[in-house]
Amino acid sequence: MEKVDKSKPVLVTGATGYIASWVVKYLIDEGFTVHATVRDTSNNEKNAHLYNIGEKGPGELKLFEADLLRDGSFAEAMEGCGLVMHTASPFFIQGIKDAQKQLIDPAVNGTRNVLETASQTETVSRVVLTSSIAAIYGDAVDKFKTRNGVFTEKDWNTSSSLTHQPYSYSKTLAEREAWKIAENQDRWDLAVINPGFVMGPSLSKRTDSTSIDFMLSMVNGKFAMGVPDFYFAMVDVREVARAHVNAGLREEASGRHILVAETVNALDVADMLRDKFDKRFKIPKRKLPDFMIYLFGPLQGFGWKHLRKNLGIPYYFDNSYSKTDLGIEYWPIRQTLAEHVEQLDNDNLI
Repeated sequence: MEKVDKSKPVLVTGATGYIASWVVKYLIDEGFTVHATVRDTSNNEKNAHLYNIGEKGPGELKLFEADLLRDGSFAEAMEGCGLVMHTASPFFIQGIKDAQKQLIDPAVNGTRNVLETASQTETVSRVVLTSSIAAIYGDAVDKFKTRNGVFTEKDWNTSSSLTHQPYSYSKTLAEREAWKIAENQDRWDLAVINPGFVMGPSLSKRTDSTSIDFMLSMVNGKFAMGVPDFYFAMVDVREVARAHVNAGLREEASGRHILVAETVNALDVADMLRDKFDKRFKIPKRKLPDFMIYLFGPLQGFGWKHLRKNLGIPYYFDNSYSKTDLGIEYWPIRQTLAEHVEQLDNDNLI
């Protein structure tokens, strides 16, 4: 049974984003009218892939300008919508000069802005929020606080702060704010998607995302000397987008949903890529000794505290609820990574 009336538009915030673009595509492919918010409707280059999606699918695309930090900015775009997909939020972990201004305010105030507008819009019956596993854990060592060493939807990040893992802190505060707002009203319900490190082909040629920067670094020689022993809980961007759509449409969908296919370390990623692309790209072949990471990591933005709590420590997530509640079937990460590199190569971005 479906939760949302397909005759009503669906709002997708931050529609040019990596995940959001795939959400828009799936909705358009299913015949929905999508109200997509962007920062600047006149930026034809940045919005080009959205127009392309709108032209090819049976659904209809309408673009609206909106600002996370401007009260009421989403009211026009949300008018008449039955479902709201709030994906817009800053995602970067390096080069942070003012975490409050760059991360916390857009994430928390933006979530409050969108959800309070939903409470004022009579047609809205469900909100789907893009959160993150960063709202579930802060550092790999947090796994030792869990019951079985595996993170579940019951876990919350309690170790991040404004000065340590501020991105994770922003996602935690934003999701908590969302649940608070949802509990204080009774017309719409909330479903939350908590993806891991999102990889896979992009629908745009933008390279200003942490995920794409990581993939480029794995094949362009940046890590030619070797990779640090960090672990990544990865998931395909298309599975994350499908989870959003299913969370919005399925009547029974509820709660938080961990979206993680596999946990792999950086050398695992390199090995998977080398199997297919070894002769085409400069893929790292070894793991860097930990002492080198401690010596040079701070120059790359990795503080000693972060290294102590994450370097060489595997961590795992229980993704079973996403399978039963949202019907997600996970692809092998090997396939996701290969298709990601092929997309970057085909778009001449490598």
